[in-house]
Amino acid sequence: MRLTVFGATGGIGQEIVRQALAAGHQVTAVVRDPSKLPVTGQRLEVLAASLTEPEQVRKAVAGRDAVLSGLGARSMKDAGITHRLTRLVLAAMEAEEVRRLVVVSAAPVGPPPANQPLVDRVIGAGVSAVLRKIYDDLRVMEADLLRSGTDWTSVRPPKLVDAPLTGTYRTVVGGTPRSGRKIARSDVAHAMLAALDDPATVRQGVGVAY
Repeated sequence: MRLTVFGATGGIGQEIVRQALAAGHQVTAVVRDPSKLPVTGQRLEVLAASLTEPEQVRKAVAGRDAVLSGLGARSMKDAGITHRLTRLVLAAMEAEEVRRLVVVSAAPVGPPPANQPLVDRVIGAGVSAVLRKIYDDLRVMEADLLRSGTDWTSVRPPKLVDAPLTGTYRTVVGGTPRSGRKIARSDVAHAMLAALDDPATVRQGVGVAY
């Protein structure tokens, strides 16, 4: 497939690019600073672009089969950036008639799991309170996805950690894994790529966790 990856220099974005190339896809990695992307490959195009420029975003998605987004706030001061940038991606995809989109969100944005133990509910409430602005940003993004004409999937991980790819994790389409406390960025990328060819995930949130 011909894929475009936004947020390609982030932890999840780099993993998407690396794993997509290994799977034989043609990848366009959209970055502000190409020097910050350590991944290389014959099927990789690194496109330096500003996501605040609609024409550059359109160029990045034109002619592609699917778009994957690792965009997200890296700190509280960035809260609000995810939905603003995603809106530009959605507009570009509509203009270029590209339909498939997979984005990363977060577990608290999804429905609470059934029979969640008390300790996990308490931890979750505390984390949600601290990161409320970031999760509110993601909720706005997901509302925009729902209103869009794209075939979107929102992958919703809990706490992200840096660890090697396992390919072994739980997924719940339309829900959240019970007692899911963490997952590696590499496995989130794996889940996002797996969703591309899974029709059950279209216009759905997908909870992922170990």
